[in-house]
Amino acid sequence: MTPARRDVLREMERFGAETDARETDNTRRMRNITFDTGELLSMLVRMTNARRVLEVGMSNGYSTIWRADGVEATGGRIETVDASEYKHRLARANFTRAAVSHLIDLRLEDAGTVLRDRAAESVEFLFLDTQRARYIEWWPDVRRVLVPGGLLVVDNATSHPDEMRPLMSLVQADSEFTSLTIPVGKGEFVALKSRG
Repeated sequence: MTPARRDVLREMERFGAETDARETDNTRRMRNITFDTGELLSMLVRMTNARRVLEVGMSNGYSTIWRADGVEATGGRIETVDASEYKHRLARANFTRAAVSHLIDLRLEDAGTVLRDRAAESVEFLFLDTQRARYIEWWPDVRRVLVPGGLLVVDNATSHPDEMRPLMSLVQADSEFTSLTIPVGKGEFVALKSRG
C-alpha cells in the first residue's frame, strides 16, 4: 500500500463517517467497511493469489481500493457491481485518486443479473456487501460462480446477525464449504469452497 493510496483511504473514511452521520437517505449513505477489514481483505486476496475478484456492492469504492491493492500484487482484476449511479460517480473519482482505475471494471447493474449471467467457476474471490435480504436468492449463483478453492467473504456477520443468519446457515449446511466468522470490523463471514 503506497502512502498516497493510504491517504486517499483515510480521506474516504472521514467522508463516509461524516456522510453517514448526517444522511437519512440510506441510498446515499456510504456504510463502508472498517480500516482493519480493508487490511484483512487485501491480505486474503494476496494469500489466495486471487486474480478474478467480484465485488457486489461497492458504495464509494472504499473496499474496492483495498482489494485492488491486493490484485495489483497478484496480477488480477476486480469487477465491481452497484446499481447506484451516484455511488458509481463517487467510486470512479476515488479509483482515479487512488491510482487503481486500471485494475477495476465497474458495472452499473443489478447484482442478481450479474451473478446469474456469470460463467460457472469464473470467480476466485467474491465479496458481498449490499442487499442482505437478497443473499438467499443469490446463493445458487454465488455457489456456481466460485471456482473450487474460491473464497466468499460477506460483511456484517456480527453487526447484522439476524439478517446474515439465513445465508450463513445455508453455507454452513453445504458440505462443499468450510466457513468461519472473523470478528474484525462489522464481522466477516468467510467461506472456502472445497477443491473437490
